[in-house]
Amino acid sequence: MYKSFYNLTRNPFDITPDPTCFVATVRHNEALAALYYGIRRHKGVVVVTGEVGTGKTLMVRCLLQLFKESSEIAYAYLFNCRLSAMEFLHYTASDFGLKVSEQQNKSSLLLDLSRYVTSRGLQGLTTVLVVDEAHNLSMELLEEIRLLSNLETNDDKLLQIVLVGQPELDLKLDSFELRPLKQRIALRAHLAPLDEQDTDRYIQERLAIAGGGFRDEPLFSPDAVKTIHRYSRGFPRLINTICENSLITGYAQQVSEITSEIVSGVASDFHLTQNGSKIAHNAPNHVDQDLERARSFSLDLYAATQKANGAGSELNPPITVEAGGHESDI
Repeated sequence: MYKSFYNLTRNPFDITPDPTCFVATVRHNEALAALYYGIRRHKGVVVVTGEVGTGKTLMVRCLLQLFKESSEIAYAYLFNCRLSAMEFLHYTASDFGLKVSEQQNKSSLLLDLSRYVTSRGLQGLTTVLVVDEAHNLSMELLEEIRLLSNLETNDDKLLQIVLVGQPELDLKLDSFELRPLKQRIALRAHLAPLDEQDTDRYIQERLAIAGGGFRDEPLFSPDAVKTIHRYSRGFPRLINTICENSLITGYAQQVSEITSEIVSGVASDFHLTQNGSKIAHNAPNHVDQDLERARSFSLDLYAATQKANGAGSELNPPITVEAGGHESDI
């Protein structure tokens, strides 16, 4: 819709994790380097954590792309961690290309995996198990992963294991029950949100990838970039959402530059505050409203009773109204 208007060849801010749109910021480079180094050096278990929307899955897709370009690396990629132990072993063996059957028992699966990994290790090849969304792993599966990490020679780890997940994964790995697995972790990296400078670079490079790098003036004004950073807090997924909708709004208004006002309007539509969180709408307090109606009704009833009886208020006890768990003396 807006691509031709802004001379773009593709949507620059799609939220799908496309490796061709990867922007190598300092933070992403550090995490990707830690992953690749740990795998190529056969360090064993490598862990990367980051908050929702920091670009973990995109980084994993880039890593898998690197694996595909190497004839020395074979990998299994697990993205659904809500499996039983047997389902996990079946899936892993199958993704490595091994022939498995539903009738195979656990010991047979483990033997096949061990032979496969050992055979590749003796040839000097690298075998990798990549687990995305690893914070969803049960304690049972984490224990299975620990046992798989025991596949090693005297001087080399035969199976490289990559665990990628949200910060909850760190909490699990730091638990007392998983201390044997924690001691096997060779490298840990954390993917932090982007600062303002990296946010600017991220936006400009995504636009350049989409063919928009030949403008005399930036498509997003400097103030707009600052506003995007404030509302997104540097989370790439939120940056993509804000930028995409800002371009749609800019196209609708037929403006050549995305301003801070446009960005603020988009952020308001998505109920984002200046720290990236959702606006909390104040819902009416129905308990207080019901209490107020009860009080009003009681006063009217009391006044009508007094008028009918012709009696003074001092001869009648106060009326106590109970509503919403409160008491009120009238």
